[in-house]
Amino acid sequence: MTLIIKGMGLTIEDVVNVARNGEKVELHPDAIEKINACRTMLEKKIVAGEIMYGVNTGIGEFSEVVLNDDQVKDFQKYLIYNHAAGIGDPAPIEYVRGSMLGRVNVLSHGNSGNRLEIAQTLVDMLNKGVTPFVCQKGSVGASGDLAPMSQIALLLMGEGKAYYKGELLDGKEAMDRAGIPIPGLQARDGLAAINGSNVLTAMSALFIYDANNWLKQAEIAASMSLEALKANMRPYNSLLHEVRGFKGAVRCAQSINKCISGGDLIEGKVKCKVQDAYSMRSTPQVIGAAHDAMKYARSQVEIELNGVGDNPVFFPDRNLQLTGANFQGSPVCLPMDMAGVAITMISVMSERRMNRLNNPALSVGLPAFLTKGAGMFSGMMLSQYTADMQIVEQRILSMPASIQSIPAAADQEDFVSMGMNTAIKNFQIMDNAYGVLGIEFMAAAQALDFRDYNFGKGVTKAKEVIRRYVDFLDIDRPLYPDHTVMKELVKSCEILEEVEKEVGSLE
Repeated sequence: MTLIIKGMGLTIEDVVNVARNGEKVELHPDAIEKINACRTMLEKKIVAGEIMYGVNTGIGEFSEVVLNDDQVKDFQKYLIYNHAAGIGDPAPIEYVRGSMLGRVNVLSHGNSGNRLEIAQTLVDMLNKGVTPFVCQKGSVGASGDLAPMSQIALLLMGEGKAYYKGELLDGKEAMDRAGIPIPGLQARDGLAAINGSNVLTAMSALFIYDANNWLKQAEIAASMSLEALKANMRPYNSLLHEVRGFKGAVRCAQSINKCISGGDLIEGKVKCKVQDAYSMRSTPQVIGAAHDAMKYARSQVEIELNGVGDNPVFFPDRNLQLTGANFQGSPVCLPMDMAGVAITMISVMSERRMNRLNNPALSVGLPAFLTKGAGMFSGMMLSQYTADMQIVEQRILSMPASIQSIPAAADQEDFVSMGMNTAIKNFQIMDNAYGVLGIEFMAAAQALDFRDYNFGKGVTKAKEVIRRYVDFLDIDRPLYPDHTVMKELVKSCEILEEVEKEVGSLE
């Protein structure tokens, strides 16, 4: 299947399919027409000697420096050289492919003034598996992700480095092996290729996709813990949440009811308290708030994926070019800071339920630390330590990057989004979240093995999947292999896939 790029309609799922799954892409004929029309206008303005930022002027603090005709030819090359200023480890290939897709979608609007060859070369690189080597760190998320995008643009000159068929090669060799002509850079081409927040946006799209799957698994884990703790399920009646009105809470309550349906607890065959602790009673409100936050973040990311993030922006139908700040990453950075906080918040609640499973004063008759040999054995006591450590790291990482601006470029760029910091730390938050939730899953499965009533269909299936990978903790053993296996199991979404086959979608 081929994704047709036309400047609109690009979704987070499209980014995942191209970035991770290698889906092919193609420019829509209308996009080709618009790109060519804009380029024709630009070339007329160049011939007429019209002063245009980033075309025949310098950039940033040098925007008032007008270039002569000879300088215009070389300016784009030196622009890319200067801005390819990242540092350190390479960004994962999926981040780079997602960024290239996003940039092609921007260019397909026909508002950037680039030659068609620039957009088409990025399409060919995606389709033939040439992925530039890009340092993950270096962008401040305003004037776009200039440093990483410039490393992508080096390939347009046959320079830099790129991955091709599992090898890291010099850029020209990678392009030659793939049979992709090198377009070079003419007036405006270089800046058009880099002047948007495409890397942090692609990363945010991938994060939101993963976060949604993680939140659904958090609901499954909560269902297991609720069954093991003999929770009062009246707080999960949809009517309670519909009367308040938050859609995320309604969704969460419905998902948990699906997971426990068919079990003794939901059918009133298990004695429960009149009212439980907050970590048991308010799960729909808390996970629901995370769903709502993620929905808003998705809306902002998809606007950015389909908008014209560039500077200057050209309007061929009006014979007009406008300079502004459509590269500014704040519209994505701010909601994505909130998205990372939401994952941390749900991890904290997961750990609190795990604490109740471990604590004999709170566990409604479960053995202390979920072991039959308390004293001789410590059971899952240390599992909680591991969860707690990861949560503290999440809390540290949950400080918003969107308030951390440091002025640059002689104060010409005196407010920047720092959205790349948000994108990077969100994946670190998520890495810890996989571990925390894996430990709750493990503890809940252990607790359910001590109960002798029937569990819901979804809960039963989740426990079955967990037992394929982690055995019941009968006597103490080193738990680091189990913790790591459970983390990878959550990351794989196998529990989610199997439960949804059993009970239907948890969306």
